[in-house]
Amino acid sequence: MKKLLLCSTLFSCFSVSAATSSTVTLVSDYLFNGVSQTGEDPALQASFDWAGDSGLYAGVWASNVDFGDDTDIEFDGYVGYYIALTSSINIDIGIAQYTYHGGDISDDYNYAEAYAKFNYGNTNLNFWHAWDYFGTGAGHSIVMLTHDFPLTERLSFGVGVDYSMSHDEDKWQWESGDDYLHWRATFNYAIEGWNLSLGYEDTDLDTQGDSTILATVSRTFNF
Repeated sequence: MKKLLLCSTLFSCFSVSAATSSTVTLVSDYLFNGVSQTGEDPALQASFDWAGDSGLYAGVWASNVDFGDDTDIEFDGYVGYYIALTSSINIDIGIAQYTYHGGDISDDYNYAEAYAKFNYGNTNLNFWHAWDYFGTGAGHSIVMLTHDFPLTERLSFGVGVDYSMSHDEDKWQWESGDDYLHWRATFNYAIEGWNLSLGYEDTDLDTQGDSTILATVSRTFNF
């Protein structure tokens, strides 16, 4: 699957009551499971999202990146379905398409990924699987567990840990192995469409995932 999943396709196929929003984010470093995608430099990111009352949703997302070559833009699309399984358990399933732009070989990195996310109160258990990770032909999976502790009406403290693993070490390795751990602890503050966060992130990688203090400011606009 090499073509971007565009939410506009869904707009033309489903005539249901829906909500649209856009979020603009400035982050001190674009971390993807603890590994910088911008050479430890800041990133400006933006998304546009559509969500129907049925639970169906779609969106697009973009960020600057720096892989040490001419690739400078990541542009992604996603489509999924969110449903309440019980009064306390929710599930979000979908597929995302990652695309990269700027250099002659940037699109060689393109890949698709399926995901399933389970929510119970303030706890989330998420799974992702790619069958052609970064265009290498390697199978790759990520499992993540997070929990948020509300401190006040607007302030919360979140912790999380995720485990990334390659299923084809001959095609893709993380440094000298096929897996690694990433963890984080973050304070989050939300007010009138603004979200601010400050946290600590680290991995057990030797060079690719250094310990980082990550600052994020985002603003969501509802249409």
